[in-house]
Amino acid sequence: MRGDKYGGHRVLEPKGFLPQAASKVNNDPKIYSNEILIDVIALNPTSTAFNRIRTECNGDKEKIKEEIYKIVETQGKFQDPVTKSGGNLIGVVKEIGDDLKDKIDLKVGDKIATLVSLSLTPLKIYEIKDVNIETDQVFVKADAILFESGIYTKLPSDIDESLSLALMDVAGAPAQVAINAKPNDVVVVVGSGKAGLLCLHEAKKRVKPTGKVICIEYSQEQCELVERLELADYVIQGNAQHPNEILEKYQKVMGNRLADLTINTVNVPDTEVATVLVTDDEGLIYFFSMSTNFAKASLGAEGVGKHTRMLVGNGYYPGHADIAFQIMRENPKLRSYFETKYLRK
Repeated sequence: MRGDKYGGHRVLEPKGFLPQAASKVNNDPKIYSNEILIDVIALNPTSTAFNRIRTECNGDKEKIKEEIYKIVETQGKFQDPVTKSGGNLIGVVKEIGDDLKDKIDLKVGDKIATLVSLSLTPLKIYEIKDVNIETDQVFVKADAILFESGIYTKLPSDIDESLSLALMDVAGAPAQVAINAKPNDVVVVVGSGKAGLLCLHEAKKRVKPTGKVICIEYSQEQCELVERLELADYVIQGNAQHPNEILEKYQKVMGNRLADLTINTVNVPDTEVATVLVTDDEGLIYFFSMSTNFAKASLGAEGVGKHTRMLVGNGYYPGHADIAFQIMRENPKLRSYFETKYLRK
């Protein structure tokens, strides 16, 4: 039997919705003729979702497992009920529907990372083997369904699968830097977590030799990391929830030269206005973070008299997986940091 290209046939509640907006989907591992069944190795919830769960569970692994089980059992997918974000997964192709066998470049046994959100991916968990509360990765025995419209990437042989999983969760961010940053630009990256570090590398690559890259980060430890990895021309430590503080600190190093491109990658709320203030009226803001409140961004910009363009954080851009993998090949120091953090011991 053939299903809807976008997965509408899997929606149980409410009928007529597509899977991402649905409250419950059918996670039966028996596939339709235009679906792919994946034997899941690990899940990588978004930083926003995992941070919410980890905080609510006080960092207790067993409680985190219980919460993830509960979410998936209730919805048939992993979509954090508060933040509404999902994440991505890696796994092995287990079965390919007859209608897709001659149309895709996959075969049974291929290792892939999904490039669509867990918030729309039918998922059936049989066992949660481990949770790494430092890297937001959840190792499981599970089945997942990829729809005909679903996008994926084969895992490269020269990059460890745990690192590939970490990269694919945020690959959309450095891709936007790659297509929007130009020589001589000033690029600001708010937040220096996983996505922020990748964006900083890509920004330095794109704006050289005359442009500038500025990192705005709350944590002293992360500021020191960015400086050690030589990813920014200026590192500003400050709380992006305090707009005036951030603008004042920014102007101390850049004067009235505001950013041509600003990427917001943080996983906390209320950083929208600070992001707007450091960006030029003719510039562009990419709100990658799922913590973004777009009403606050829009109304906040209006309130301070700015008409800066803003992009919603679409996690997909053609070729974004290759861009993320290439960053690891280009930057040994950054790769070493990520491998130390994400490779399973």
